[in-house]
Amino acid sequence: MARDSRSASSDSDRSRGRSYSSDAAPARPAPAGGVYVPPFKLAAMLAAAEQEGGDRFQRLSWDALRKSINGLINKVNAANIKPIFARILWRKPARPFTPVYAALVAVINTKFPEIGELLLHRVVTQFRRAYKRNDKPVCTAAATLLAHLVNQQVAHELIALEVLMLLLESPSDDGVELAAAFVTEVGALLQDLAPAGLASVFDRLRAVLHEGGIERRTQFVIENLFALRKAGFERQGHPAVPPELDLVEAEDQITHEISLDDKTDTQTHLDVFREDPDFERHEREYDAIKKEILGEEESEGDEEEDGDDSDSNSESGSSDDEDDPSAAHQHHSLADANTGGPIQDLTQTDLINLRRTIYLTIMSALDFEEAGHKLLKMGIPPGQEMELCTMIIECCSQEKTFIKYYALLGERFAKLRREYCDCFCECFARQYALIHRLETNKLRNVAKFFAHLAATDAVPWSVLACVRLTEEDTTSSSRIFVKIFFQELVEHLGLLALNRRLHAPEAADWVAGVFPTDSAKNMRFAINFFTSIGLGGLTDKMRETLKNLPALLAAQRAAQAALEKDKKGGDDSSSSDDDSSSSDDSSSRAGGFLGRLYGAAIAGTRGAPADADE
Repeated sequence: MARDSRSASSDSDRSRGRSYSSDAAPARPAPAGGVYVPPFKLAAMLAAAEQEGGDRFQRLSWDALRKSINGLINKVNAANIKPIFARILWRKPARPFTPVYAALVAVINTKFPEIGELLLHRVVTQFRRAYKRNDKPVCTAAATLLAHLVNQQVAHELIALEVLMLLLESPSDDGVELAAAFVTEVGALLQDLAPAGLASVFDRLRAVLHEGGIERRTQFVIENLFALRKAGFERQGHPAVPPELDLVEAEDQITHEISLDDKTDTQTHLDVFREDPDFERHEREYDAIKKEILGEEESEGDEEEDGDDSDSNSESGSSDDEDDPSAAHQHHSLADANTGGPIQDLTQTDLINLRRTIYLTIMSALDFEEAGHKLLKMGIPPGQEMELCTMIIECCSQEKTFIKYYALLGERFAKLRREYCDCFCECFARQYALIHRLETNKLRNVAKFFAHLAATDAVPWSVLACVRLTEEDTTSSSRIFVKIFFQELVEHLGLLALNRRLHAPEAADWVAGVFPTDSAKNMRFAINFFTSIGLGGLTDKMRETLKNLPALLAAQRAAQAALEKDKKGGDDSSSSDDDSSSSDDSSSRAGGFLGRLYGAAIAGTRGAPADADE
C-alpha cells in the first residue's frame, strides 16, 4: 500500500509538472534515435538555442536535420525521386541504402560526387565485412546496392567483376546463390560494357555446375541464370536501368573507380555531431550552391514546404505515402504559370530518348528481320529517318569486326522507302568527308557496310560522285576507305561485273572522279592505286588512254598549230591590205601637207617686198 501511494504521488507530481513555458529552461536535446520531442517544444528549444548560439544550437539543428532526412528517405519511390531530390538538397546530405535509391544516389552524385564516393566506400566496406563474417543477409543487401550503383554508373563495372570472382573463387552454396542474384541485377550492363568479363563468369559457373560440389537447389539456380542469359536480361524484366529511373544523362555521369582491395575511408566521424567553428560561413556557401542548382524561387518554396514536413516527420519519423503525384503536378503547373509560359526543352531530350530506343531495339533483336519489324512498329516520327540511318551506321562501326546483320538491316530500310535511301546516300557523303576522324576498325566496318548497300543496289551508285581519287584530294584514311569499299564490291559482284558497272555509259558522270582523265599525273595515280590493291583490271581503259595520250597530245598540238598558222596567214594578208591603204592615206596626207607648205612659201615670197619697204 505504501508503494502504491508513493507511485500515485509520483504520478501526480509528474502530471502536475507537464507544463511548458517560454520561461522554463529548455530540455536537453534528445540523443540520436532517442525519445520523441513534440514539435512545439523542439521549436522553442531551437529558438532559445539560437539566441544562445554555440554548440547547443548546432546540435539541435543537426538532430532536426537527421530526422527530416530520414523522413524523406522513407518517402522516396520511383515516381517522386525528382521532387525528393530537390528537397534533400535543401536539407543537405543523405545516405540512401536500398537498390531503388541508387537512382537518387546517381542524381546526387552529379552535383556532389563526394557523397557518391563516400557511399561507395561504405558499401564496399560493409560487403567485405559481411563476407568475412558469413553474414548472408547483410552481404546480399550490400551486393544488391553495389550492383545498382554499377548500373547507374556511379561505380565502375570492374568492381562488379571483382565481386563475382570473389564469390566464385571458392564456390559454396551461399556464394553461388549470391553470385547468381548479383549477375541477375548487373548482367544487362556487363553484357554491353564488359562482355568478355561476363563470359568468363559464366564459364566459371559452368565449371562449378559440372564439378557437382554444390546442392541440387543451387544447380537449379545456375541453370535458371543460364536460361535468363539466353532469353535476354532486359526482355526478362532485368534491365540495367529502368526507364523511370534513368534520370542522369551520359555526359553528366561521374563514375568512381574503386576496387575491393583498395583501402576505403568510411569517414565515420560524419555520423556524429561535431561543432563547426565556421558554421555560418559554411551555411552561406551551401545556400549559394543550393540556389545555383535549384534556383532562387524553388529554393524558397522548398524552404517553406520543408518547415511543415520537418514537423510531420518528427512526429511520425517514418511516414509513408504522403506525397501526392497530382499535387506535385499542380505545383509544377503553378511554377510554369509564375514563370510566364511553358518551359522550352533545349536539351533535345526527345531526340536522345529516340536514339536510345533505336539502339536498344537494334541490339536486342535476334536477326535483322525482327529488328526491322520492331523499328517499323515503333513508328519513327516524320523527319527523323536520318536518326535511324545514323544509329544503324554507328552500331555497325562500334563492332570489333564487321557484322552483316547491320548491312542487311540497312538494306531492308533503304529498299523499303525512298526517304531512307536518300538518308543513306547523304550519310555516305558525310562519312567520306569526315573519314579521317574514324579509327581504322570503324573505317573498315563503315566501308563494308556501304559496299554491301551498293552491291545490292540499295543505294544508287551515284554516291561515288563525291570521291575524287587524286593525290591532292585524298588522305590515307580516304584511300583505305576506297580500297576496302572496292575490294568488298569485288567479293560481292566479281571483277568482270564490277568493271562493266563502272564503265557503263550511264556511270560516266559518277566515276569521273574515281577514274580521272584530266591529266596524266592523276591518271597514273589512279592506275597505281588500283594496281596496288589488286584491282588493276578496273583500269584497263585508263591504261589505253594513258598509252595513247602522247599521240593524242601530238595530234592536238598539230591541229592547234595548223589552226594558228591559218589564222596567222589571214592576219598577214589583212595587215598588207591595211599597210597599202595606210600608205596611200599617208601619201595623200603628205601631199596635202606639202601643197599647203608650198602655197604658204609662195605667199610669203610675194609679200617680201612690201615688208622690206616698210
